[in-house]
Amino acid sequence: MPALTTTPDGFRLHGTPLRIISGALHYFRVHPAQWPDRLHKARLMGLNTVETYIPWNLHQPTPDTLVLDGLLDLPRFLRLAAAEGLHVLLRPGPFICAEWDGGGLPHWLTAAPVSPGTGTWREQEAEADPGIRLRSSDPRFTDAVDRYLDLLLPPLLPHMAASGGPVIAVQVENEYGAYGDDTAYLKHLENSFRTRGVEELLFTCDQADPTHLANGSLPGVLTTATFGSRVDRSLARLREHQPQGPLMCAEFWIGWFDHWGGPHHGRDTADAAADLDRLLSAGASVNIYMFHGGTNFGFTNGANHHHTYAPTITSYDYDAPLTESGDPGPKYHAFREVIARHAPVPDEPAPGPAPKLPPTTIELDRRAPLLAFAGRPVHAPQAVQVPQAVHAPQDPLAADDLGLRAGYVLYRTTVPTGGTGLLHFTGGVGDRAQVFLDGAPAGVLERERQEETLAVHVPRPGAVLDVLVENMGRVNYGPRIGARKGLLGPVAFEGTPLHGWDVHPLPLDEVPGTASFAPAETTTCAEPAFHHGTFAVTTPADTFLSLPGWTKGQAWINGFHLGRYWNRGPQRTLYVPAPVLRPGGNDLVLLELHGTTTPRAHLVDTPDLGSPEHP
Repeated sequence: MPALTTTPDGFRLHGTPLRIISGALHYFRVHPAQWPDRLHKARLMGLNTVETYIPWNLHQPTPDTLVLDGLLDLPRFLRLAAAEGLHVLLRPGPFICAEWDGGGLPHWLTAAPVSPGTGTWREQEAEADPGIRLRSSDPRFTDAVDRYLDLLLPPLLPHMAASGGPVIAVQVENEYGAYGDDTAYLKHLENSFRTRGVEELLFTCDQADPTHLANGSLPGVLTTATFGSRVDRSLARLREHQPQGPLMCAEFWIGWFDHWGGPHHGRDTADAAADLDRLLSAGASVNIYMFHGGTNFGFTNGANHHHTYAPTITSYDYDAPLTESGDPGPKYHAFREVIARHAPVPDEPAPGPAPKLPPTTIELDRRAPLLAFAGRPVHAPQAVQVPQAVHAPQDPLAADDLGLRAGYVLYRTTVPTGGTGLLHFTGGVGDRAQVFLDGAPAGVLERERQEETLAVHVPRPGAVLDVLVENMGRVNYGPRIGARKGLLGPVAFEGTPLHGWDVHPLPLDEVPGTASFAPAETTTCAEPAFHHGTFAVTTPADTFLSLPGWTKGQAWINGFHLGRYWNRGPQRTLYVPAPVLRPGGNDLVLLELHGTTTPRAHLVDTPDLGSPEHP
């Protein structure tokens, strides 16, 4: 019997009435050394529960592995939540959305990589299984989910409430009613959890729309709703769908996320607090989305694709009560006051902001050109290891064909004729391609602009064509999940197909070694390159990396991948968690894709995510 049960109008935990007052806190978006701090601040705001998704794609990067360490040490996170006296709502998906790369679905579900070590593309492997139906009862999908759960659930079962742990409920899928109506699929997931030892309460969540609620729910499984406003109407729709049982908003949206090139979103504090009060006054339980958003470190941000492709930024601040750097914001104090009207709040002072590193300037005085790493006739630093190139005798390969979840792919061939003309990329690019001819920049193509053609001047017959393609994040919502990355079809110059491609995967799973980077000869740089600088820290503290004069790329400090920067905005700084720094010398490495007008970077004490825009 589950520890958490339902009554006609509420919850009971071990027989005692419980109102769930929860906040979303994704362990995989927070540095593990900061988990105790964030959980403590959740309890001090008045939360009795935290909620987290589980990203399948990171926990199972290949079909036969399971990763549960570092940023992905979910058992440790659950132990820390229990030590703080917090319950946990677990949302394992398999689909999670979350503005996360691919919505959490592994890229290998739809990819067919080259056999390792062959160095040559084998035509019989050129197509993935195009027929697999994601998020459905297709056995090719459900078998993969079951194999994942076989690995994931055993280490989590000791943390279920039935075993004395903090996990009181587990979600089945995620807003499925907005995607499909395959009840057999949802039933399969329910059975998969149950037969693998999950005794806890199961629930579904869907937007407060009658059709969504009908398509995404299961008999005997608690239905919850997601919404950010119109509280009375949303709760009424939930009650109409489910005449008895607890009313619960599983995602109470109190902010929003941002896309590159778009506005910085926010939500008025007083408006959000008033709606939270309406929810609690109605007797409902709630999960605030987000309590603490955190950061899309590394290559983990997702993307949306409604009318066009739109990648999500690195910050997942979400205008949440706890800011990206873990400081209480206006909503923290306002929500604490609202919660105190309806439930006990700890009789302790609200936390203050964490210390910040003094402003610091970093000179990046060593560099190494990127294109040299893939075999140009220039000495490439041996510290930078590039995976073996794959030769495609005909058309270029997609990144998915190389088994590449994220990062970059460098494509190289020659153009047989010179002169001015059009390069045509059939099917476009996934997601942003920089084109070079004999090493000179020739232009950029972007998926979000639906570009397929570029006017270029080929300087000579036999000129080397390089195309550096960046994966900007996999779509996390809707029917375009699983869209391929890299070059997506044949390439032609003035109608003549270009064949014989050397394809170099650049996953950048680790920061390049810098020992053989050369001293920078100029203060500016106009080609893709790695840049390195050092700086001293007395006492590590949170800080924010500011890059005025830089264009677009990736940043690492002491090997920790902070994520993507881009002067397109709205985000202008990258969050640097204090645990990333160390007393004494520290290293900053930037991969700048275009060029910089300065050899300097700055650590500042205030984030810049853009000017807030309230809907």
